[in-house]
Amino acid sequence: MTVDPSDDIRGERHGSAPVPLSVLDLVTVGAGRTATDALKKSVDIAKLAEGRGYHRYWVAEHHSMPGVASSSPAVILAHLAAHTDRIRLGSGGVMLPNHAPLVIAEQFGTLEAMAPGRVDLGLGRAPGTDGATAAALRRTDRLNEGADDFPQQLAELTRFLDDDFPDGHPYSRIHAVPGPIQATSPGGVQSPHRPPLWLLGSSGFSARLAGVLGLPFAFAHHFSAQNTIPALDLYRESFKPSAVLDAPYALIGVSALATDEEKEARRQVLAAALNMVRLRTGKPGLVPTPEEAEAYEFSDMEREFVNSWNSNVIYGTADQVRTGLDDLAKRTGADELMITANAHSGDVRLRSYELIADAYGLPRA
Repeated sequence: MTVDPSDDIRGERHGSAPVPLSVLDLVTVGAGRTATDALKKSVDIAKLAEGRGYHRYWVAEHHSMPGVASSSPAVILAHLAAHTDRIRLGSGGVMLPNHAPLVIAEQFGTLEAMAPGRVDLGLGRAPGTDGATAAALRRTDRLNEGADDFPQQLAELTRFLDDDFPDGHPYSRIHAVPGPIQATSPGGVQSPHRPPLWLLGSSGFSARLAGVLGLPFAFAHHFSAQNTIPALDLYRESFKPSAVLDAPYALIGVSALATDEEKEARRQVLAAALNMVRLRTGKPGLVPTPEEAEAYEFSDMEREFVNSWNSNVIYGTADQVRTGLDDLAKRTGADELMITANAHSGDVRLRSYELIADAYGLPRA
């Protein structure tokens, strides 16, 4: 059986949504909550997303951040796979320079075996943390070397996933298992699917590389909004048809939060912004409560940061968020919107995805 690789990439639009809608989960941990609480809520959100027609559910790799419990995407994805049946699951992304390519090929080959035809492998070249933590992860302080070697690491990972190192290569006798080698073993049968590779980025480097390689591209609009349109333009201009895509396919991550009342949305995004203030000033912690954020005395510089940060968050009632998402899709021409809802409470995040689904008339399972 043959499978068109683009079928594992392109999303399906539902209801009145302008493009397919997906979910990006940071597994945020609020003050007074535990990582266990956050992970349980991720399962609830994944189930809701699957039942309401969101196309994919990605988990992002972060490290040394108390308020983000997603340091091990592959482990979390395995857990989510056990609680879902149809929704695509993936990394948004795995920070490739932090890991040996063979390890990633094995992890995602295992995930593919657990959830056949449902696994995406999104890759980034940033560390997903501060320099000291990155050095501890990589067992080296030569961090620029890892980023500069990203194209070579990507090529090596692709070879492991496809099991096609040429004869004479030092790794030609090494095989990522589960993987294609099982199909060529006596009596072997292998899944027709292979996790599609996505490149993630917040600037032009990965945009151009994804285009040249003919890969799908995911842009981090939620924290690099000023670069969104230039990066998407560069991706489309650089795109060369490949074995997986005959035309560009780009999604963008967008921070959006819908609540039943606009005032509550403002309270929630203020708390999330305070969390970012602390992260950017070297004092990362759990996501504060809205009450703590309202009582906090922001300096002029902090207030300027909050205003700038929240200017790229789409928040308010469901109708307001729908209008904002519609406008963003039109302005950027994105093929898919991947929504991340940042709030202190997991219940608020869950309710946001439900309200957005209702606003677009997404189906119910």
